[in-house]
Amino acid sequence: MVIKVGDSIPSGVLTHVPYTPELDDHSVCGKPISFDPAEAWKGKKVILVSVPGAFTPGCHMTHLPPYIEKFEHLKEEHKVDEIAIVAGNDAFVMSAWGRVTGGARKGVLFLSDNNAEYASKMGLNLDGRGMARTKRFAIVINDNKVVYVGIDETGVDQSGVEAVMASTRLHVA
Repeated sequence: MVIKVGDSIPSGVLTHVPYTPELDDHSVCGKPISFDPAEAWKGKKVILVSVPGAFTPGCHMTHLPPYIEKFEHLKEEHKVDEIAIVAGNDAFVMSAWGRVTGGARKGVLFLSDNNAEYASKMGLNLDGRGMARTKRFAIVINDNKVVYVGIDETGVDQSGVEAVMASTRLHVA
């Protein structure tokens, strides 16, 4: 079953490498830590953006850059506490992607959903492609409740930053 507006986000274990400036020296990898969205996002407004793969053309060139460009606007104007990007890549790849794009330095959280297990709990995993991947989606979460879900099969019409900003659900205090 696909997660929908009004549902609570599930508990689960994602991983990430917390950004520190030392990671900009690309000979340093950092240490992955566990992250439970349901615990970490209590009382917060969060935009969770999922892409099928870090560094892939559509994700790297089209989907992610507008979120990084509008990061400050989303925080200041829409009172978003956190923007998180998730993909089925491992934590080291997601960390590298965050550094290469500059998103991690701004404060965007880059999360790893190995085997798309967390996405599966929301009914948003891709099956049958030879490896576990997350679907392309954006979810706006307010105090662990889903207030917007945009899922794209192609393009970024529903999961792109413009669609999320246009959603009246983003304006929920």
